[in-house]
Amino acid sequence: MKSTIQDKTKLVNSVFSEVYDKYDLMNDVMSLGIHRIWKDKFIDWMNPSRNSSLIDVASGTGDIAKLFSLRNKNFSTITCVEPNDGMFKKGKSNLIKFKNIKWIKSKAEILPIADNMYDFYSISYGIRNVSDINKTLKEAYRVLKPGGRFMCLEFSKIDNELLNFLYRNYSKAIPTLGKYIVGSSKPYEYLISSIDAFYNQEQLLEIISKNGFTNVEYRNLSNGISAIHSGWKI
Repeated sequence: MKSTIQDKTKLVNSVFSEVYDKYDLMNDVMSLGIHRIWKDKFIDWMNPSRNSSLIDVASGTGDIAKLFSLRNKNFSTITCVEPNDGMFKKGKSNLIKFKNIKWIKSKAEILPIADNMYDFYSISYGIRNVSDINKTLKEAYRVLKPGGRFMCLEFSKIDNELLNFLYRNYSKAIPTLGKYIVGSSKPYEYLISSIDAFYNQEQLLEIISKNGFTNVEYRNLSNGISAIHSGWKI
């Protein structure tokens, strides 16, 4: 089991080391550009109040932290957490003008954060890449304040047969497109296979609930190409 976790950690790190410089373009390719709308809807459902605090895990290029901050006119305290060197540097550089945002290089499974610190915990297109989802969710629960909210945005399972057929066929072409974008098809092959292997909406809801969160629910985006999951620490 330990070697499997280590293998996944190395694999994910190598994938993002290849794509970090074109990560946003990669998301455009994989979502047909719609991920930008989904992320707006993600923040809409969060509906953060002024001065609320956020820990954004697997921050990547920092787009969720930026949207959250702008929604509050930068009157918020935000911590971005990212384990990959390239992504960490890229995201930090992107958000260098945001003085209310700090960056920590860390894995989602072991956060160097005290208990009960944040109003919101977000993870966007990162939870399927963690080596241990249960440890990740336990850490999310630990660092949230009582009354805090866990929010997850992730590729999911499509609930429309025709759309599912079309998207699956499109997905087969994504590694080829990726080869032209980053010079290698392998990162895209991993990312597509990781989506296929990940939990469906109900399964993820159950896992979140088993790790202590209450009032867990989800909303499909674009018929389930992506989904938002929400849970509360009571």
